[in-house]
Amino acid sequence: MAAFALTADGRYLVRAGWEESKILARRRPISELVTDPATSSSVREQLRVVQAARSFAHDSLALSTGQSFTTFSRLDRDTLVLVLSGAYRDRLKPHTWWFPVVGRVPYKGYFDFDEARSQARQLIAHGFDARLGAASAFSTLGWFNDPVLPTTLRADSLTVANTVIHELTHNTFYAPGNAVFNESFANFVGSRGAERFFRSRGQLGAADETSARWQDDKILGRFWQALYATVDSVFNAHPGDQPERVAQRIVLRDSIYKVALERLKHEVAPQLHTISPRALERVRLDNAVLMSRRIYVTGLDEFDAVLDRDGGDLRRAVQDIIAAVKGRERAPFRALHSLIAH
Repeated sequence: MAAFALTADGRYLVRAGWEESKILARRRPISELVTDPATSSSVREQLRVVQAARSFAHDSLALSTGQSFTTFSRLDRDTLVLVLSGAYRDRLKPHTWWFPVVGRVPYKGYFDFDEARSQARQLIAHGFDARLGAASAFSTLGWFNDPVLPTTLRADSLTVANTVIHELTHNTFYAPGNAVFNESFANFVGSRGAERFFRSRGQLGAADETSARWQDDKILGRFWQALYATVDSVFNAHPGDQPERVAQRIVLRDSIYKVALERLKHEVAPQLHTISPRALERVRLDNAVLMSRRIYVTGLDEFDAVLDRDGGDLRRAVQDIIAAVKGRERAPFRALHSLIAH
């Protein structure tokens, strides 16, 4: 055990465990904080949204809540964690990391930001595309009683409700080694759940805005899925490990990405209602970016098809999807398609 702690993986897990232990040690019950005069009005209001969204997830959606999001923990910094993802430059294959319980995943979170940047540089030096992004929340899949964090509360109430329901979806069901399904499914439940949550409270404007954000997610999801299919097709049409073939694939994918960026800015952006065109102008494209974007928006129309099939009953749709995928975790989207076909 001592020898393992000296390895890179060992040091990483020790640091992650230490940071998690600090977060858990600082937990304070939300029920106390909302009545504490020292709690600011803005934080109090957001914590009440957390409480209500958590209750809605449990009572109306039958999600596994346990004691998650019943506490709040302060942080020492403004950013919770940096998430690193990587991909081969000449094929749509992610660089993956293995962790106990969850299996192989195409991303790795770092509490040590210098280490995150160092690992990103190393990936690039070894010929991979790499992407670093900040995350405001995460789930321990029910292993610990996850607290709410300040990074989550800095978002608007729509995002807070979505995040709570999203993370509780992970607590309820997680297909080991299938991050794309897990995150896209949680995106579906979080978005559609938040919409129903606000509608149940009579906050129709918030519900409509949440629905509009979901529709934008679906539009972008179609764009990323179509781009993925195009790049994958070109890669498959030019096989071979010879240096000249590898270089050819990279040149071809760069030309595809150049055209795709123009399409994103001039064709896709005008269709969106909740995302600023300027945000899309800053998007860069490589395989790591494409694959990381795709993680959260794959099969969104299929998830909605199940919801439509179930008459708009989200609780039933969630249960049907989980039942269909259980035992078929290695091919969850195939299970989802089969569910729609019946």
